[in-house]
Amino acid sequence: MTAITANNNDDNLDLAPSRVLMVDDTPQNLVAMEVVLEDMDCELESATSGNEALAKLLKNDYALVLLDVQMPEMDGFEVATLMRSNQRTRHVPIIFVTALSKEERFVQQGYRCGAVDYLFKPIAPQLLQSKVNFFVGLDQQKKRLEAKLAAARRSEAEMKAIYGDQN
Repeated sequence: MTAITANNNDDNLDLAPSRVLMVDDTPQNLVAMEVVLEDMDCELESATSGNEALAKLLKNDYALVLLDVQMPEMDGFEVATLMRSNQRTRHVPIIFVTALSKEERFVQQGYRCGAVDYLFKPIAPQLLQSKVNFFVGLDQQKKRLEAKLAAARRSEAEMKAIYGDQN
């Protein structure tokens, strides 16, 4: 008797790397985050203002946004609110990274604006790596599922083309 096995190997899926957007108006903070995250399996991009971040978010897909709260012109809360109001960016996870007071009202405002987490500077490197790794992993899992769904739909279309619609 011959056993039939399904090919569950994800290695042959050509998935785009996950992107993480770091947003901070202080270049030294961006460099510090990049040093902590540089060995992670993702592409790191940075923006030094809310407007630059929103422009990047409208052009590219991101697994996660690390967002400073205190920025000139447009603060992180405003950026998050605008992200949540746009269909393309509505579901991108946001982690606020801030030196702002740990007062409950600021933390609550961050969660009301759509944050999934809140980190206070100075950030423990292992904590930042762990949180980024979690969201990058979720993004890769989503991409794998989307690729498998697309392959199944192509296969179904090919079968219908060969055998016709049997319904």
